[in-house]
Amino acid sequence: MNKPDQTNPAQPAISRQLPRTVVVLGLVSFFNDFASDIVVPLIPILLATVLSAGPIALGLIEGVADALACFLKLWAGRHSDVMSGRRKGLALSGYMLSNLARPLLGLAGSWVTVLLLRSVDRVGKGLRSAPRDAMVADAAPPHIRGYAFGFHRALDNAGAVAGALTAAAILAWSDLSLSEVILWSAIPGFVAVALLGAGVKEEKINQVRRTELPRTLPPLRWSALSVPMQRYLWVLMLFTFARASETFILLFGHELGIGVVELLLLWAALNLAKAITSTQGGQLADHFGRGVLILIGWSALAVSFLAISQVTASTGLWTVSIFYGLLIGLSEGAERALISDYASPDERGTAFGWYHLVSGIAAIPAGLLFGVIWHLYGAASAFLFASLLALLAIVLLRLWAWPVRHHYNE
Repeated sequence: MNKPDQTNPAQPAISRQLPRTVVVLGLVSFFNDFASDIVVPLIPILLATVLSAGPIALGLIEGVADALACFLKLWAGRHSDVMSGRRKGLALSGYMLSNLARPLLGLAGSWVTVLLLRSVDRVGKGLRSAPRDAMVADAAPPHIRGYAFGFHRALDNAGAVAGALTAAAILAWSDLSLSEVILWSAIPGFVAVALLGAGVKEEKINQVRRTELPRTLPPLRWSALSVPMQRYLWVLMLFTFARASETFILLFGHELGIGVVELLLLWAALNLAKAITSTQGGQLADHFGRGVLILIGWSALAVSFLAISQVTASTGLWTVSIFYGLLIGLSEGAERALISDYASPDERGTAFGWYHLVSGIAAIPAGLLFGVIWHLYGAASAFLFASLLALLAIVLLRLWAWPVRHHYNE
C-alpha cells in the first residue's frame, strides 16, 4: 500500500483508530493478567514461606515453565499460518488451559507441584502467544502496528496492576490465606476466556486463500528467516539471560524484610508504570523506528538491575522498580512490532513463533543461572551479572542487529 499523497485533499487520510479486534484482544489480556497477577507475585512468597523453597527453586520453576512451552509456541504460530490465518481456536484453547491450571496452585503442597502446574499454565501460553500476536498484526494496519502492540501491552500490564491490588486488598482486609486468594483468580480468568470466545471475529487476510485449507508453506528452517531477523533474535536470546523473571525483584524485597501486602503493592506499581508508557512507546516506535525504543527499554533494565544490586532498603527498591517500569514499558510494543515488520502477512504466526521460541529457549538456563548466582554469591551479584549481560546485548543490538527503518508499504 502506497502512502497517501498529503497534498491531494480528495484522498482520505490514514486512520489511526485501533481496530475492534485489537481492542477486544487487549481486554482479553487485561482480564487474563488480572487473574495471573493475583497468583504470580504470590509464587515467590508461597515458595519462601509455606513451601520452604528458595531462589534456585524459583529460578527452576520460572525457567522450566517458560521454556517447556517454547517449541509449542513455534508450532502454534506455524499451524495458524498453515490454516490460512485461522488463529482464534489455538488462542482460545491456550487461555482456557492456563485459567484451569493456574487457580490450582492454591492447592499445591510442594514446590514440585508448583512446577507442574506452572508448566501447564505456560503450555497454555505456548498455545496462544504467537497466534494472538499474529491476530493483532493481522488486524492492525502497518502504520499503527507499534501503537496496536503498545496498547495491547498497556492493557496486559494494567491487568497485572488490578490483580496485584486485588490480592493485596484481600490479604489486608480479609482472613483468607495465600492459597485461598490464588483459588479466587479463576473468576477474572473465566471472563478473559468468555471475551475471546464471544468478542473476537477472525480477520480474513485473504478471502480466497481462506478456502484453501490446509496450506503448504516453505520448510520450517532457521535459514529461511531474513538475516536482519536472525541477528535480532540472536541478540534477543542474549538479552533474555539478562531479563530474569521480575518475580526475583519480589523475592529480593522479601529478603529485605518487606511484608506480603507491600510486595503486592510494589508489583502493582511496577506494572502500572509499564502500563502508563506502553501505548505511547508503541506510537513513538511507529514514528521514530523500533530500534530507538528497544534501546531505551533495554538500557533501563541494565541501569535498574545495577541499581538494585546496591539497594538496601524498601524505599530504594520502590524507586528503582518504578523507574524500570516506566522505561521498559516504552519498548514492549516495539519488540513485537519489529517482528511483524520482518514477516510477510501469510507467515506472521511463524515469525512470532520464532520470537517466542528464542526468548523461551533461553529461559531455563537464564532462570537457573540467576538463581544459582544468587544462592552462591547473593542477590546483589545476580542483579549485577544481569546488568552486565544487558549492556552486552545493547552493544550488539546497536552495532550488529540495528533494525532498518520500516517504511510501512505493505
